[in-house]
Amino acid sequence: MKTMSNVDVFAVTSELNEMLRGARVDKAYQPLKDTVIIRFHVPGEGRVDVVMQAGARIHRTNYPPQNPKVPPSFPMLLRKHLRGGIVREVRQHGFDRIVEITVEKDQEYTLIVELFAKGNIILLNQDREIILPLKRKTWSDRRIASREIYEYPPSRGINPLDYEPSELEEILMSSDADLIRTLARSGFGGLYAEEIVLRAGLDKNTPCSNLSMEDVERINAAIGETFKDLRGLDLKPQIIGDGEDVLPIELMVYQGRKKKYFESFNDAADEFFSSIFREEIRRAHEEEWEREVDRFRKRLRIQRETLEKFKKTIEVSTRRGDLLYANYSLVEDVLATIRKAREKYSWDEIKNIIADARKRGLPEARNITEIDRMGNLTLLLDGEPVRIDSKLGVPENAEVYYEKAKKAKRKINGVMTAIERTEKEIERIERKRDDALRNIMVPRRRVKRKLRWFEKFRWFVSSDGFLVIGGRDAGTNEIVVKKHMEPRDIYLHSDIHGAPSVVIKSGGRDIPETTIQEAAVFAASFSSAWTRGFTSLDVYWVHPEQVTKTPKSGEFVARGAFIIRGPRNYLRGVPLKIAIGVVDYEGERVMSGPPSAVKRMAEKFVTVKPGYTKKEALAKAIKSRVDDENLFPLEDFIRNLPPGKGDIVEED
Repeated sequence: MKTMSNVDVFAVTSELNEMLRGARVDKAYQPLKDTVIIRFHVPGEGRVDVVMQAGARIHRTNYPPQNPKVPPSFPMLLRKHLRGGIVREVRQHGFDRIVEITVEKDQEYTLIVELFAKGNIILLNQDREIILPLKRKTWSDRRIASREIYEYPPSRGINPLDYEPSELEEILMSSDADLIRTLARSGFGGLYAEEIVLRAGLDKNTPCSNLSMEDVERINAAIGETFKDLRGLDLKPQIIGDGEDVLPIELMVYQGRKKKYFESFNDAADEFFSSIFREEIRRAHEEEWEREVDRFRKRLRIQRETLEKFKKTIEVSTRRGDLLYANYSLVEDVLATIRKAREKYSWDEIKNIIADARKRGLPEARNITEIDRMGNLTLLLDGEPVRIDSKLGVPENAEVYYEKAKKAKRKINGVMTAIERTEKEIERIERKRDDALRNIMVPRRRVKRKLRWFEKFRWFVSSDGFLVIGGRDAGTNEIVVKKHMEPRDIYLHSDIHGAPSVVIKSGGRDIPETTIQEAAVFAASFSSAWTRGFTSLDVYWVHPEQVTKTPKSGEFVARGAFIIRGPRNYLRGVPLKIAIGVVDYEGERVMSGPPSAVKRMAEKFVTVKPGYTKKEALAKAIKSRVDDENLFPLEDFIRNLPPGKGDIVEED
């Protein structure tokens, strides 16, 4: 598999630095053992996912893969130290395949991504001490382990963007290899060595010892020409052919070949590597699914073996009961003889007498094959051994066998039900597996949707068609009131500390009571009452002129809070309950609000109340029910949920 070259790393880090500087670190995931994805929040743009595969690549991705159900320890540690931190710089170390991401939080952290050999991902503290590496490694002069000071590997070759001609001359003149091998080993790699030789117009197999000073000057000029676009960041990101290679600049070695160009090298790398990555993800998930299916297949095998065992028990027990009746006189005579002998002899003595009689060929003993110290006999009846209790009669011994067959028959029904259930479970898991693997191989590209102005806030459209907006935090509370509240609007607030400022946009119309009621449910549900497990709450509404930021003398009004002048109109016992669905309002989008409002606009919706399910798990459950076509990322559903935990209300 192709891995990123020094040139690729230069291009990708230049773009990532522009993209991520000032971004906030969100979450980290580890979909494969050598791959980490970090989610950033970029001001003005939103979510950006960056994939880092040790020893292979780093770039932004629009194809975020499915993450493991149980996160490994490494991404959890990254979350602990980096989440909420601000990216200060993304840089390439020298011209090596090493990327450094500096994040400032309680201290300065550095995330090292090594892309040479098998690579590594390493988190450092402000003293360059290793907090945790993805892989622990030891060399003779370098050790990658927790609490060790991070040391760079020795740099090799020259930096084509910053070198002295004398440095190149020394490398070439001191080499005992041919030209192409010498350049490749000097930091250019095979592809760019070919390009330099092609531009220089030299034979790549020329021994370096045969090069003239004029040849060295031509090679030096070819290096400058090859990398001039890279130096000026005049990139031409492209994929060659049908995914044969990905490049940040034009190369003569690919002249005349089919090329697909991209706006950024990150986009080109994402398209190129993601198809390969998807195959790796598919194999890893396929193994997980096979383990899951095998678990049920093993259960099914045991159940089927148990069924066959019961069937055999029924057949053998019934036949042996029938044999006792078919040989009634013979068995009765044997039992009578044994009982009579028992009056004089012990079981051991009887056993010896029978053994002696069998040796002498006496007919009375030929049917008895075994007798134990408890008086249990094994008789050979029509060639089949039948074990009986000598203390019982023929009917009682036969009944023991018949009862054993009856018990097996009763158990068969349960086993058959269990088998049917397991077979259905295997079918369900196999369907789920096939769908999951299909989605991996044919992923939906995450397309950024332009947010409308009201989506920066909490919002919904009432049953009467009025837009209702509410703040998400102190800052947006200020914006809702100061920028978007107009004279004929209505302001609502829950009677609790920690609640959004909610405004019904009148649009110059009279606002009906139904909309006020729905806005009250909205205001109550997105307040701190939800996280505290309330089922209802009082909400009041006032006119815009009653809402002010001007305090009385000696009072202080915190950011996001307002003073209400005059009487308040209370709505008592407003229920905490919202619904979430996909609606068509100035385009398709996820909307959460009072069930009555969402029900009017959404074909599918889910109602939620305060509860015990974590927000992300709840969002996944909602998305699976209302977003069949996978149009929206999970974050859209998380964003539309109230703060804290909740449970789905199952409709009758």
